Parts: sequence; structure tokens; C-alpha cells
Amino acid sequence: MSNTPRTGLAVTGLSLGTALNPLNSSMIAVALVVLRADFGLDVASVTWVITVFYLTSAAGQPVMGRLADRFGPRRLYLFGMALVAVTCALAPFSPNFLLVCVARAFMALGTATAYPSAVVMVGSIARLAKVESTRPLGRIQMSNTSAAAVGPVIGGVLVSLLGWQALFLINVPLSLAALFLVWKFAPPDTEREHGKVSELLRDSDIPGILAFVGSLMLVMMSLLNVLPDFRWWLLAGGTLLAVLFVWRELRFAPPFLDLRLLGRNRPLLLVYVGFALFNGLYYFAFFGLPQLLEEAGGYDPGIVGLLMLPLAAMSVVSTPFAVRAIERFRVRRVLIAGVVLLTLASGAMWLLTGSLAVPLVLVLTALLGVPYGMVSISSSQGMFVSTRPQERGVAAGIYQTSRYLGAITATVLIGLLYGGGVTQANWGSMVLVMLGLGAVAFLVALLWREPTD
Repeated sequence: MSNTPRTGLAVTGLSLGTALNPLNSSMIAVALVVLRADFGLDVASVTWVITVFYLTSAAGQPVMGRLADRFGPRRLYLFGMALVAVTCALAPFSPNFLLVCVARAFMALGTATAYPSAVVMVGSIARLAKVESTRPLGRIQMSNTSAAAVGPVIGGVLVSLLGWQALFLINVPLSLAALFLVWKFAPPDTEREHGKVSELLRDSDIPGILAFVGSLMLVMMSLLNVLPDFRWWLLAGGTLLAVLFVWRELRFAPPFLDLRLLGRNRPLLLVYVGFALFNGLYYFAFFGLPQLLEEAGGYDPGIVGLLMLPLAAMSVVSTPFAVRAIERFRVRRVLIAGVVLLTLASGAMWLLTGSLAVPLVLVLTALLGVPYGMVSISSSQGMFVSTRPQERGVAAGIYQTSRYLGAITATVLIGLLYGGGVTQANWGSMVLVMLGLGAVAFLVALLWREPTD
């Protein structure tokens, strides 16, 4: 396992598997019209195919991370990829939209195993290959970023040629390839928990897990306003479950999430807060700018997709340079530099209140992509070094949940700011919010310190 080809193939398998979650979260956007026509749905109903994936991913990743810590990341990763392959092979035969949504939930659960498991395995891979952990983490981050960016393009081609069913079928060979590469080349799991099933279930803090998942899903459903008539009831129920979750975790040993330890781990908390703020800022541009270009600029959706590509392309290009910078200057300096550049690039977005010309849009989206790559890899490396090896799975899961919380917060705020219409004037208000988020993220980055032990 110490030779370069085996290491490279192992990281390729992990990168491929972790790319499936962002790929499927973005590909489905182009299939909504086709799904509405095939199943006779209204606009509100068809969005459940997106919502169920987001909810399952956000709630499932910390749980999958905890399982990876307890029972081994490699076997959990293989289980997740197998679940994706089986689900996606059967999903195209779904006779109704409900089963399509169920399939999306199982797909989200399977892909949710990938990133937490990969983060746990990165430590072993880097140690055996005698390289810094930033290198495999950088490759995984690049695959996540590029998958989210090319998702709509791939999805558009597949749906136009083969229908919505192809969005499931494409995952079968991808997940099987990821499964094979990790099974063949990734290091075996170290000794993990064993024992009777009853004892393992007793020590798994099932009530705590259910309270965590329930509270997170109810609060997210409230924020997404998926059930408008019950929005405040969902928020109240989620808050109550969150209180019960905290009470349970402080009394149970061993807890699903050690809140006392998390409270003492200031660097990790700051990483979570900073990453949520960063994603809130980023998704303002990722979700808000296409609407501005289509409605205020009058651009065709296909053109808008091309105008947004520099954002992802530059983030992928900048990631290897950010990896080298971290190895030379350490995580904190790269994180601070990335947040500063991201805030400056966000401020430059103000120019779009005066013009939506193609050259200006291309330059601004490219400028935003450079610090995105820097902050993404430095944040993931900050999470990695702020966590004990035996807790990296659940830490990585919560880290991914922070991404979803930032994205959902941005979605809610975009809806409020665009409530009076998608105009260049309203875009100016969004830029002010982005600058505010950038300023707070800068303060968080200043406060973060890499643990010394």
C-alpha cells in the first residue's frame, strides 16, 4: 500500500464515490420538467425529489460518520456504494413518483457514507504513502467541486437523450467502479468494535441518533418551507427534539455526539461555523446569480450554465495550488487569505448591478472560483487536524451538514431578497449580505488556531 500506483488508485476510488453526492444533487435540477410531465405533478410536488435528497444527506452524513468510526470506514464505504448501485439499478422501473423519491432517499443515504469514510481512510492512506494528508484531501475536494459543476451539463445530456431514468442508471457503473477500487486498493480497516448485536445496539445511542436526525430534518423542512401550512409547527417540533437531544447526549455514555468534547474543541467548532458561513456566501452566487442572468439579463438557461462554469473550473484549478500553499504556509494562513479573497470577489459582484455583459460575468465568476478552492481545502484540512483520528468520521459528517445548512440558509435568504422581483437592484442587496457573511467568516478564520497536540 505504500507504493504510488496503489495509493493513487485508492484515492481515485474515494474521490469517485464522494463525487456521487454533489453530482446527484445538481444533475436532478434539469429533470424536473420531465418528471412533472411523466407523473402529472405540479411544481410544488416535483421539488420533493430534490428536498428528500438534501434532507437525507444532511441528516445521514453524521450518522454514517459515527458508524465509520465504530465499525470501520472501508466496509461502510463498500456498503454505501453497493446500496447506491442496487438502488439506481431498480429506480428507473418505479411506477410512481413516491418510489422515485424513496429511491432518491436511499441513494442519498448510500452516497452519504462516502465523504465521512473517505476522511477516516485518508489518515491511513497518507501515513502509508508517506505524504501530507492535504494531498488526498485535495483530490477528493476537487472531485466534489467538479462533480457539482458538471452535474447540470451531464444531466441535461442524459435527460435529453434517454430520459430521467438515465440519472439513476449512470450511478450504477460509477458506484461499482468506486466500490471495486476501494475494495482492491484501500487499506483494510483497523480493529473496530465487535460484540453481540444486542450490546452494539445498546451502546449505539439509538434514541440520541433519532432525536438528532428528527430535529435536523424538521428544522430544515421548516427553513425550506416544504409544508407552508405547518412551517412553524415543524420549527417548534425540531426545536423540542433538539433540546431532548442535548439532554440525552449529556446523560448517556457513550453518546452519539459527545457535546462536552465538542464544546471543548474550539478549533473544530470554529471550522463548522466558518464552513457554514462560507457556503452561505458561495451559494448566494451559485443559486442567486443564475436567476439574475436568466430573468434580468434575458439569457438562455444553456448560456447561463456556461457562464457559471468558470466558477467551478477555477476552483478546481486553484485547489492543487492551495494544497501546496498549506504544506508551505500551514492551514490558517491559507484559510485567512482565501476568506479575504472571497470577500473581495463578492464585493466585485456589485458591478453586476450596472451591467450583465458576458465578459464581465465570466471574469467575476472566475474570480469567485479561485478563493472557493482555497477555502474549501483549507477548511477540510482544518477539520481533519482539529479532530482525533477515532472521531474523524462523525466530524466529517457534521462538516458536510454544515455545508447543507449554509446552502439552505442562502436559499431562504435569496427567496426573501428576490421576493420583490429578480432585479439588479435586489442583487445589490444580496451582495451586501454576502459581504456581511464574508466579514464574519474572516473573524472566525482569525480566531481559528491549529491544535498543537
